[in-house]
Amino acid sequence: MNFEADQVYHVYNRGNQRQTIFFEEQHYFLFLKKIRKDLLPICDVLAWCLMPNHFHLMICVKQSGCSKRLSGSNEIQELSYRIGIMLSSYTSIINKQKSFSGSLFQKKTKAKQLDSSEDVIRCMHYIHQNPLVAGLTHRTIEEWKYSSFLDYCGIRKGTLCNSEKLFTVTGYERDSFLEHSYNVIDRSVTDLFY
Repeated sequence: MNFEADQVYHVYNRGNQRQTIFFEEQHYFLFLKKIRKDLLPICDVLAWCLMPNHFHLMICVKQSGCSKRLSGSNEIQELSYRIGIMLSSYTSIINKQKSFSGSLFQKKTKAKQLDSSEDVIRCMHYIHQNPLVAGLTHRTIEEWKYSSFLDYCGIRKGTLCNSEKLFTVTGYERDSFLEHSYNVIDRSVTDLFY
């Protein structure tokens, strides 16, 4: 993927052969720390959700994320490099703790550019609705604590997600967030996000 500055992307990956990637609560928090350390300097996180066997990030890339660096004999964008570092360092810790070996994640992290404000808003709701649709919560999105939903609705005051940037980029009204959060996203049009 070739990232462009000031553009919004849905970034996602899942466990190799759909295996679990977060085994304990501390693993979710470890992954969030890695996002903060490795990605926040070069992109704004607009929405996120960690599921037992995959993750979703919606990011807005900073200019520094588009710079090039050498990785071996290849040139790679800084954001792609940092995503790789984040996933490999997380994998190393899990492999050591669980006595695993090999790749925890699928080989390639995917990124889909979101071209319109409407796509950004729909993708944010799609990301937040994932735990409910997957049956990880029984009644409400609020039950799943491993997403930015709680920050958007004011239940938690997390600092990983830049919700103000999302509202600025899209013109979306904060007052509409809760009202629209449970509107069903047509999952047959996932090509918008994948």
